[in-house]
Parts: sequence; C-alpha cells; structure tokens
Amino acid sequence: MVHCPDCETSLETADDIEFVEVDSAVGVIKASKRFYAANCAACGVTIGSGVAGAKSNGGAA
Repeated sequence: MVHCPDCETSLETADDIEFVEVDSAVGVIKASKRFYAANCAACGVTIGSGVAGAKSNGGAA
C-alpha cells in the first residue's frame, strides 16, 4: 500500500491524488512544456511531478 509521506493517508484511487499544472516559461520556439505536480488530496503536500507535453502556441493568449 502507498501512503502520503506527510499525513500517512492511503493513496488508493485517482481521487487521492490532485494533479496541478505548474507555470512554465516559453522557450525559443513557440511551444512550452506542461509541468505537473502530483499532490496528496488530503493534505496538499507535493509527492511527485512530471512533464506532460507541449502547449500549442507556446501557451500564448
């Protein structure tokens, strides 16, 4: 069984994890990567992170 390192809540289902998109800077080309943090839904501590791909148009409005 996997547990949150801070609050010891069991992380059993997708509802136990909250994925949050983290701001990223636009690079030289017109695309920026999407960075995500995985947080415990019970206490909010970040337990992991990753890159999911590129935003179209570099995330420009």
